[in-house]
Amino acid sequence: MKMSKILSLVLALVMLLSCFVGCFGGTGDGENNGGETGGEHEYSDLNGTYDIKMFVSELTGVDEQFQAQIDAFEKKYPGIVINATITGLTEADAGSMVVQDVVSAPDIYCFAQDQLARLVQANALAKPIPQVKNEVNSSHDAGSVSAASIEGEMYAYPLTADNGYYMYYDTSIITDTESLEQIIADVEAYNAAHPKEKKYIRFALNNAWYTASFFFATGCKSEWVVDGNGQFTGVNDNWNSDAGLVAMKGMTKLAQADCYRPEIDTFSDAAVVITGTWATNAAKDHFGENLGATDLPSFTVDGQSYHLGSFTGYKFMGVKPQTDSKKAAVLSLLAAYLTSEECQMQRFEKFGWGPSNVSAQAKDEVKNDESLLALALQGAHGIPQTQIHGDWWTTAKVLGDNAKDYSTDEELRACLEAYEYALQGLLNK
Repeated sequence: MKMSKILSLVLALVMLLSCFVGCFGGTGDGENNGGETGGEHEYSDLNGTYDIKMFVSELTGVDEQFQAQIDAFEKKYPGIVINATITGLTEADAGSMVVQDVVSAPDIYCFAQDQLARLVQANALAKPIPQVKNEVNSSHDAGSVSAASIEGEMYAYPLTADNGYYMYYDTSIITDTESLEQIIADVEAYNAAHPKEKKYIRFALNNAWYTASFFFATGCKSEWVVDGNGQFTGVNDNWNSDAGLVAMKGMTKLAQADCYRPEIDTFSDAAVVITGTWATNAAKDHFGENLGATDLPSFTVDGQSYHLGSFTGYKFMGVKPQTDSKKAAVLSLLAAYLTSEECQMQRFEKFGWGPSNVSAQAKDEVKNDESLLALALQGAHGIPQTQIHGDWWTTAKVLGDNAKDYSTDEELRACLEAYEYALQGLLNK
């Protein structure tokens, strides 16, 4: 019986390795898998010990869970030993860290969708090996597969389908979740009655990812044009417009309210927090039985109502190109496993992350999750987060600060003009 199992395993590895040799050897179509170098490699299997470095989310416990999943991978592929050094780093910052020094960057890292283009441009992403690519194509939702690709070429592994934001709130304080003005009034009324235990609306208007919600509400666009090499060749942006002025006016209502605070990582004194699934556990701990979760509200300017928009998108796992084709194959297998249904469900159950895997998405506990339902509601008002110039985030976040400092039409238009001038400068760098 044991010999039969061993023979079955050997045959499976031989079939698998024939695919790897075709990908990494000199008998294929000449592709180098996104940056790998080297000629034909003769080897019988992938067994061996591999030292790897990883960037994963900085949230407490995520690194430990990834390590446990790596241990499970080793059981799935006997003979492969992974010695992983795992570092916590927010997915919003991972791409910037990697492109600064690709050589020293980790072998596997998690990053937000908008960073894909510059990572491709920096030759920091290895395409999944063919067999893994087929698996990813068939097991993840079409939107995540498309977002992980540039001109039809896949460069990353879908990790989550929840990269968006919505509203957590205290149901004992907020009487109307559909009106920003009423939410502000509710919190200010509470604070007037409880001056020693004031509550706040936490919305990161000093972060362009959140600032954009007011501009999307009024129909504004900011869309970057990217070529197949990940180069930014143009931008379609109309924030400096009458619609942009309305967005700024709406933003001033919140930014200049006494109950507004920009820090969204603080729940201890929050009546409302605009954030995402990564804060699910913190929201549950803080709000308790008074927890509410829903889409963002609307604001009113000159008698017209505008529902706040948001970015929607995905988070990915990337694999750095390798000179060792065996290690490259192992990393591709590992990334596919770490983004599989099994692992995505484990992260959903412990951290509330929304799966991109279609089988995981179909499970009742995922479909009925309160946070993911709120995300889905907001998704109707969301804008897909495509490739965005890395310096745009610094350029656009200034508008959130401007909304706190200026009020007149003339002042707000001047802010928008300064934004447009800085935007054009990004294309001339």
